[in-house]
Formats: sequence, structure tokens, C-alpha cells
Amino acid sequence: MPGHRLGGVRAAATLADLGFAGFAAGVIARRRRMMGILERTQADGRAVRRMHALRDEFGSGPVELVLPGRRVVVVTDPADVGRVLGQAPSPFDPANREKRAALRQFQPHGVLISEGPIREERRAVNEAALETGRPLHRLATPFAEVIADEAARMLAAATSTGTLDAAQFTTAWWRLVRRLVLGSSAREDHDITDRLWRLRSAANWSFLVPQRRRSGEKFSESLYRYAESAEKDSLLGALTEVSASGATDPVGQVPHWLFAFDAAGMALSRAVALLATHPDQRAAAVAEAQHATTPATLPYLRACVLESVRLWPTTPLILRDVTEDTAWRDDEERFTTEAGAALLIAAVAFHRDPRSLPFADDFVPDIWLDGRAKDYPQLVPFSAGPAACPGQDLVLFVTSTLLAEMLRGARFELTSTPRLDPSTPLPVTLNNFGLEFRVESRHDSPILNKSMS
Repeated sequence: MPGHRLGGVRAAATLADLGFAGFAAGVIARRRRMMGILERTQADGRAVRRMHALRDEFGSGPVELVLPGRRVVVVTDPADVGRVLGQAPSPFDPANREKRAALRQFQPHGVLISEGPIREERRAVNEAALETGRPLHRLATPFAEVIADEAARMLAAATSTGTLDAAQFTTAWWRLVRRLVLGSSAREDHDITDRLWRLRSAANWSFLVPQRRRSGEKFSESLYRYAESAEKDSLLGALTEVSASGATDPVGQVPHWLFAFDAAGMALSRAVALLATHPDQRAAAVAEAQHATTPATLPYLRACVLESVRLWPTTPLILRDVTEDTAWRDDEERFTTEAGAALLIAAVAFHRDPRSLPFADDFVPDIWLDGRAKDYPQLVPFSAGPAACPGQDLVLFVTSTLLAEMLRGARFELTSTPRLDPSTPLPVTLNNFGLEFRVESRHDSPILNKSMS
């Protein structure tokens, strides 16, 4: 039997509330001005309130929105989040129709939009190069050296002026990312990441914008030039050592790595803002940073980054396509979703739900260390299941290591608004592009002393 359904204006209004902030901000490339507007209106709160309304009206179980030309199944039950993500690619296919239309702009052969045997091959290539499941990549030592170098340069500039804003952080972050992914020779190659940004901006419009083939080809040509002389201590160098068929297109996986590192930078800048405003957590983070060897797993700092992504998901909308008729529930309320629908998980509506999470609007890194997070299957900062982010461990290593270098080298005070106060609920929308800090050197810092020597 069919399940809960909404049609017409109510269906459109529901989708608008759940997806408005994510689509308006830019699902593939964040729109800086729009992020400021969304922060001022705390737009993500609409998704939380709409989810409450759906549960109040229908109880547990997905709600199907019947829209012109498309059916969208909205997951409302926290337990169903784990089920959906755990059953990929069938019956819940990550290569969703809307996602394919968007990502083809800059990664037409990316694993996220691949299907069948070629998806399995591309996933295996990604996991081999990124060393999925290993807290420390085999290149952790040279990577840590690059991170320390870029941190020293960034902090030297910031402490000389006493400030660090989002634009300065973003420039420094992309220099680091290019060195890690493409090699140190790419440090100042702003053109390649600017070109990717333009392709991602076009991808925001999905079906409405034709594929920019020429721009995509020029971007790919740039990647292949780096691959032809790949530096061994780069991710591209690691990729060239992975055995793969030509159809797999290993280099064609790199655009998504760069895309993912953009989200990692947003999460890191917000983690700095959280630590700058939460004295107890800052003390624990600084203590770990000061006593850690290099390279290190840094569990508390990783937890801070995970908590940043929980509070402000960098993938606010998780999309799947339902590939076969799917039954929900095993009792008298059993119902079926017919194949062909899109499926939507509004991450922020789960991550910031005060009805189900006692810590919904608080900064609580410890949940990722003491086992509490595992009690909540709806907490999926890096997705979950067979299609979970294959670079999660690497991203957490890079962000936590840079965070450690920053905390060892300087003290940060958040000077931008909104203020993040541990005594009040954190804002549900936070514009990373608006973050600004006052920066003061730690005079005993070996990082800054090295950068000035």
C-alpha cells in the first residue's frame, strides 16, 4: 500500500522549507552574498521546523512529495537514515538524477555519479589512493610537513596584522590543498582552482545550464599535465601508483577531491570559531595540540571538526534515487515506495533537532569520542554506508593537523557576528565567509619562530 503523501502546494512548500537554504546557498559552490542573507534569517531553521511538522502529522516513516515530473521521498525517521545510506547502490542509488546533472559539469567520470561495475572500479581506485579506513595515510609525514609550512606562513601574515578573515584563510587553504593534491609546484596555480570554481558555480543550476564542455576540457587538461609528472609526495602521485583500467579514468576522480577539500576548509574555519568562543573545549584542544607528535591522529581535534560538520553540515542535502519498489516498516503500517522517486535526507533537520538530540545546539566534541554519536544513526557528517566519503580519514587528518598548528602558533578571538556563546544555543546557520578573528602570537611558538628564521 502507498505511504504518506503530499501533493500540490503543500508538497512544494515542504520541499522549499527542507531544501531552500541548501539550494539558495549553492549546493555545489557556495554563494558568498547569499550565505550572509541566510545567516541573518537563520534559514536552516525552516528545515528543522518543517521536519517537526511532518512528524507531528504523519508520525514515523517517509513522506512522499508528488511534484510535477518528479516524486521526492523525504526521510523523517532517524533510523531510516542509517538504512538508506547502508543500502547503496541498491535500492538507494547515490547516482541521483539531479546530482548527475550537476556534477557532470566538472567530474563527468566521478564515482558519485557512476553506476554498475564501473562505479565499483572507480570506488576501489578512490579508496586505494585515499587509503580509506586508515587514520594516517602513508604520506602523512610529508603531508604534515607541508601543513606545518603553510600554517607558519598563514600565521606569520595574520599575527603581523593581528587579524585573519575568511578571504585570507581561504587563499591559504587552497595553497595547501593544491600542494597536497597536485604537488608543491601547484601552490600558486590559482587558475586551476578558479576554473574549477566556475564549473562548480555552473553546476549549482543543474538541469538549467548546459554542460560547459570546453571549460571542462581545459580544466581536465590542466589536471593531466600535473599527472604526467606527478610528484610522489602528493595525492596525485599516490593515484598514479594505483592499477586501473583506462575506462576507470583515475585522474577523473581528482576534481571531486578538490571539491571535497573546499567543504573541509569551511568546516575547519567554523571549528576555529567554535574553539575561539568555548574556553573548556579550547583548553582541551590546545593541550592535545601542544603535546602531540607529528604526524598524529589527534582524536580530540578530529572530534572538533566532526562536531563543526554536525552543527553546520557541508552536505546539507543527501540525495538518492529509489531503483526498485521499497517496503517500509514490518508491522500493520507497512507501505511501499515505488521505484523512480528521488529520496531526500535533509541533514540539518536531523543534526540540529532538539527533540531527538539533547546536544542539538551545543558544541560537544566528546560525543564523537565517548560513543554517544553512534547512538544516533541520523548523525552523518561524512555520509555513511558503502557510499560514505572515501576521503573522510584523510580530510580529518589534514584539518586536525592544520588546526593543531594554528592553536600551537596563535590565539584566536572571534570578532565577527553572530557571537558563538556556550551559554546560548548556537546559530543554526553560520556563514563561514563572514568569519573574522583577532590573532595574537604565542610568543613561545616554535611554528612562528621557524617561519621568521
